[in-house]
Amino acid sequence: MVNGVEDYPKKHVHQQQLHTKYKLKMFVLVILTNLLTMYIFTSPSFNWKPFPLGSKNHISLPLGDPTTLLDELSATKEQLAISHSLIAEFHKKLNSTNLFVEALLTELRSRQEGLTEKEKGSDPMKLLNAAMSDEVMLVVGPHKLPLGYSPRMGSDEVYPPVGGACLRYQEELAQYMTYEVGRECPVDDVFAQRLMLKGCEPLPRRRCHPKSPANYVEPTPFPKSLWTTPPDTSIIWDPYTCKSYKCLIERRKAPGYFDCKDCFDLEGREKSRWLLDNGGLDYGIDEVLKTRPQGTIRIGFDIGGGSGTFAARMKERNVTIITSSMNLDGPFNSFIASRGLISIHVSVSQRLPFFDNTLDIVHSMHVLSNWIPDAMLEFTLYDIYRVLRPGGLFWLDRFFCLGSQLNQTYVPMLDRVGFRNLRWNAGMKLDRGIDKNEWYFSALLEKPMT
Repeated sequence: MVNGVEDYPKKHVHQQQLHTKYKLKMFVLVILTNLLTMYIFTSPSFNWKPFPLGSKNHISLPLGDPTTLLDELSATKEQLAISHSLIAEFHKKLNSTNLFVEALLTELRSRQEGLTEKEKGSDPMKLLNAAMSDEVMLVVGPHKLPLGYSPRMGSDEVYPPVGGACLRYQEELAQYMTYEVGRECPVDDVFAQRLMLKGCEPLPRRRCHPKSPANYVEPTPFPKSLWTTPPDTSIIWDPYTCKSYKCLIERRKAPGYFDCKDCFDLEGREKSRWLLDNGGLDYGIDEVLKTRPQGTIRIGFDIGGGSGTFAARMKERNVTIITSSMNLDGPFNSFIASRGLISIHVSVSQRLPFFDNTLDIVHSMHVLSNWIPDAMLEFTLYDIYRVLRPGGLFWLDRFFCLGSQLNQTYVPMLDRVGFRNLRWNAGMKLDRGIDKNEWYFSALLEKPMT
């Protein structure tokens, strides 16, 4: 690599630091100048009004009048005492301003060096090198536009979109960005997904190639692919406990908890999901579609859609659904894609990647529930409202909460967002006992037409 290109990121950061310090100095100078001016001209003792010689307001004092001279001297001493008091007060404020500026500079240096209170005892050079490595700076730093200033962007540089929390986990970010450029990427799916779930989303782009499955074969043709388990050679199994789809299917019988435990068994419960409407918590797809004029539900989004069965059922009805899913000890995204469906690997915290007023339906089962902090959940609900078109449907499927939260927290929250209620069902979850006061509720909500 040419030395000038290699050193560009570090030089650019150094220039930014100098520019920041220069702006701070100018800022402090303006503050001090204004403070001095305010103290001088707003002081209650400041009443100097000069009169020109010869004017009617000018008084000529007799030179030999000692009483008048003493009075003038006393008045001057009083003015000096007041001035000394003002200067002392000004010095106090100046000291406070200096302390504030020092604290601000210290905080800026700390942030620029990537140090937290916990990390300050660590080797500072190691942390600094990790934070400022060439690959990290290339992926998070600004890039000058080749054609200069763009009126459309309002800038002459662009920052790659990287989750803000990435910079809070600099050691993990440095580890993720450590690889050989142009070679095979590390198989670090679990590590990368954990970084995403911490809020480092979207992850930075990398200049390496993902490992390809050995003995890969062409996928099953559509529509047979909707209900066919793909071959084991279709994915990389390194990140997962199971090393075959047979293992994933049989996991439904294993003790303990697994996320979406029976989702990979396409001949089991997945085969009957959303086909029947029991009049309670379980809504049928056909009954939901009947609430809109025929053919007007065309495109939508399933939040946390497991192995993609909701999208498969909708596809059979000529409705295209994009499914978001996380690979929680299972190849959920790969499995969805193998069925001939569209998956996106984003968490529930991510802003929905759709434009305003565009989707006909948004569905979520189990994922949206009381494990999400209230403020984050409300942002998510407003985001769902944003992407739905007027008259679009939000199908909230088996939302889990405590009985005390149902009416105190979640009903008012949904009301605040502004959905219109088309259908609402609640039922107690009894498998752990009635004393737990655990509930599910399902709702079919509409974004108002006006």
